[in-house]
Amino acid sequence: MSYIEQSLGQGETLVMRARFHWWYMFKALLALIFLGIFIIGIVIFLSMMLKKWTTEIGVTTHRFVEKTGFFSLKTYEIALPNIEGVKVEQTFWGRMLGYGHLRIEGSGVDFVEIPDIADPIAFRAAIETAKSGTYTR
Repeated sequence: MSYIEQSLGQGETLVMRARFHWWYMFKALLALIFLGIFIIGIVIFLSMMLKKWTTEIGVTTHRFVEKTGFFSLKTYEIALPNIEGVKVEQTFWGRMLGYGHLRIEGSGVDFVEIPDIADPIAFRAAIETAKSGTYTR
């Protein structure tokens, strides 16, 4: 069971879970292929893949959650009423391939940046739907 599912409160449901886009893994593989003869390529590949394997990102009916870490745990949780803005950043290739970054700004927290997720516009819409309280399962 995932961290987000374990941490759900009474009456709280998962609205949407973000997933890393295949482009993120492709960049890690490029680092391994082109820099793999040097130790730096292996380090970049492993650090990117560990981040992918140990990160959970989701929005529930009450909050936004980002969990990272395997042995140690680090979470960023922002209650939906405290989210002041959600910025979507997509490059030209991000728009063509369907990936992008999100920057979630909240009161009490500077911001949380989410890298290379698939369909960032749908994730932003899920946050706005959950904030409005109109989400129905």
